[in-house]
Amino acid sequence: MSRTITEAVTKDTRLCMSLSGRPSNIGTRFHNYLYEELGLDFVYKAMTTTDLAAAIAGIRALGIRGCGVSMPFKEACIEHVDVVHPSAAAIDSVNTIVNEDGELHAYNTDYQAVTDLLRRAELSPDLSVAVAGSGGMAKAVVAALRDFGFHTVTVVARNEQSGSALAQTYGFEWRPDLGGAHPQLLINATPIGMAGGPDRDTARALPFPEAAVLAAEAVFDVVAMPPDTPLVKMATAHHKAVITGAEVIALQAAEQFALYTGVRPSSDQIRRASEFSRS
Repeated sequence: MSRTITEAVTKDTRLCMSLSGRPSNIGTRFHNYLYEELGLDFVYKAMTTTDLAAAIAGIRALGIRGCGVSMPFKEACIEHVDVVHPSAAAIDSVNTIVNEDGELHAYNTDYQAVTDLLRRAELSPDLSVAVAGSGGMAKAVVAALRDFGFHTVTVVARNEQSGSALAQTYGFEWRPDLGGAHPQLLINATPIGMAGGPDRDTARALPFPEAAVLAAEAVFDVVAMPPDTPLVKMATAHHKAVITGAEVIALQAAEQFALYTGVRPSSDQIRRASEFSRS
């Protein structure tokens, strides 16, 4: 018989959390599933904030072991941590904070997740690519594309300052919109299509024109909640190769889990935790 919450959580239980503009239960269910399976005295809670500096100060002051960081906090949190590790420093974006006895260490596990998924999908670096977005997740995606060998990449972002800067940093092109172009690989690194977002179930929830989606060979949507975004639904219906945000979040969360606990789950445990997180 499993323990009740009053029996399981004690003064010694270590707390991990996440900060997101739109919290979901995916990370909460993923991490807590593995804590229980592996017999670890941890608990995980999703949160949001309107005061990022105070929230991160709370991580330090309260001894919270780890924090996952999601949109829109991935870049803004950098100034509030103590040590920025190469994975985060390379792209000026953080998705993981680990509290080492009051010293806050920042990492980015999104980059490795994206790289692993590009490799699994066996996508050719010769494909032309459009990436929607210019925030923290877009940085992880564009850096992974460059390091994977893609050379024809366009950053599509309405914000000229951040969009052109991101493209220039990695030697790619920036455009304010896709126009009539039809890249072979489309990657959404914006919140468009996210549950709770505006126009979730309308055509405006597509980050790319419908004609571009129909012409593409493959589609990659980093939005994890829901995994079947309007973009993913359209691509699937037209038999495109598809990579979902649910796949991204499972891989990056597994790496976060290892950073927080020092325990690396097996591939089968990660798969089952991912399935549970979306059930």
